[in-house]
Amino acid sequence: MKIIRDDLTHPAVIGLLDLHLRAAFENSPPGSVFALDMSGLRDPAVTLWSAWDGGDLLGLGALKQLDASHGELKSMRTAPAHLRRGVAGAMLDHLIAEGRRRGYRRLSLETGSNPPFAPARALYERTGFAPCGPFADYSDTDFSRYYLLQI
Repeated sequence: MKIIRDDLTHPAVIGLLDLHLRAAFENSPPGSVFALDMSGLRDPAVTLWSAWDGGDLLGLGALKQLDASHGELKSMRTAPAHLRRGVAGAMLDHLIAEGRRRGYRRLSLETGSNPPFAPARALYERTGFAPCGPFADYSDTDFSRYYLLQI
């Protein structure tokens, strides 16, 4: 597996991001989707990485700088053909290492509370993320779950 900084131009990356957004809207109540679209991922505060095995796209993950010591995980998605093969864990490890490299002291994330988001919550909790309250511009809702990792 090779993880590279992505420029959002490869058709497979665009397709997986489209799948990510469609799934977010299908599995979240109105007003509760915070997944970034292409313009959001092109924000200078956001960096996207893609994971590859040769020509096969395995997954994606992004890191958004909230301030000099705080980053937010965004757009974590494994390609459907590569689920349960360690892609998400490898990408998460990469994002945490990048956060440390950047000098962040903490990483936060928002995810859903319903069953489609259970695998994501389990991954984050296994990695040491702890539930917390809303951060940045998020509001407390019944649907959203927030996590924090001190690094």
